[in-house]
Amino acid sequence: MHSLLEQTESPLSLFPVLVVEDQPVSRLRLVKTLVKAGYEVVAVENGRQALDAMEKRYFPLVLTDWMMPEMDGLDLCRWVRGRPNQGYVFVVLLTARDNKSDMIEGLEAGADDYLIKPFIAGELFARLKTGRRFLEQERSLKLACEAIRNLSKSDPLTGCYNRGYLNERLPQEIQRARRFGHCLSLAICDIDHFKRVNDTYGHPVGDQVLIAFVKWLQGSIRNQVDWLARYGGEEFVMILPETDLAGAACMAQRLLKIVSGRDVQVGAERIRITASMGVTGFGPHTAEALISPENLIRQADQSLYLSKMQGRNRVSVKPLEAVGREDLPD
Repeated sequence: MHSLLEQTESPLSLFPVLVVEDQPVSRLRLVKTLVKAGYEVVAVENGRQALDAMEKRYFPLVLTDWMMPEMDGLDLCRWVRGRPNQGYVFVVLLTARDNKSDMIEGLEAGADDYLIKPFIAGELFARLKTGRRFLEQERSLKLACEAIRNLSKSDPLTGCYNRGYLNERLPQEIQRARRFGHCLSLAICDIDHFKRVNDTYGHPVGDQVLIAFVKWLQGSIRNQVDWLARYGGEEFVMILPETDLAGAACMAQRLLKIVSGRDVQVGAERIRITASMGVTGFGPHTAEALISPENLIRQADQSLYLSKMQGRNRVSVKPLEAVGREDLPD
């Protein structure tokens, strides 16, 4: 019968149970019943021990007695509801009290459900199954919210970060580099003669070229360290934390070699492209007055323009310096 009651889409290992019970016999019975059903169980004797256990680990399911020394079940419920947790904590209050006013008091203290002692195994499992359903719905909602957040910061065509994310995260990267005295480099990458690709083959083919270009770049930079954002059209900004200008220039040259040596296969067409890059950055000794997201972008953009003027398919590097809008090419 228990196996039918315990059917769930998620394994029980995802729902460790904290049992809080001061009576040894009742505590042992609870633990044996739950372990036999497949739950992972940690048991403590009172609310104070429960606090210590929950400070060290997240327990999504808590079974707690009401009447206990040091800290009773109601105070434990209030503590759980008053602190941030990794996720929701579903609390079932165990007690011999069975009148309505006691039930209301327990629920108002923060308990989610109520189980009269001595408990019946089937009723216990039903209460926990209700808790698991609630926790699964919360987990699904979190995943959906995370997916929405990811969409909000990603470029829908290429999958790299978008300009909004660049505007949000670049100041954080700068702040981190300055705090720890690290270098930070930034490169603007632009596909050469991209308008010619769109005019010759059409925009759907141009989209495939952009997708391939981003794939090549992302496959060649450091995973979970460097990152790429679409700045607009065929321009992309590459952020290289803890990388000085010499290292950034070397990486940029390597990336351009990769790009120019590969084809984009679209149907019967084999399209070869090149790219240009402008690189800048700062180090521990760069004047603080020069360091800003706007100045980094402007300096890299000026270097990119130089690459274009010198024939494209090349990298131009210049350290961060005072750059005004009037210094930029039209």
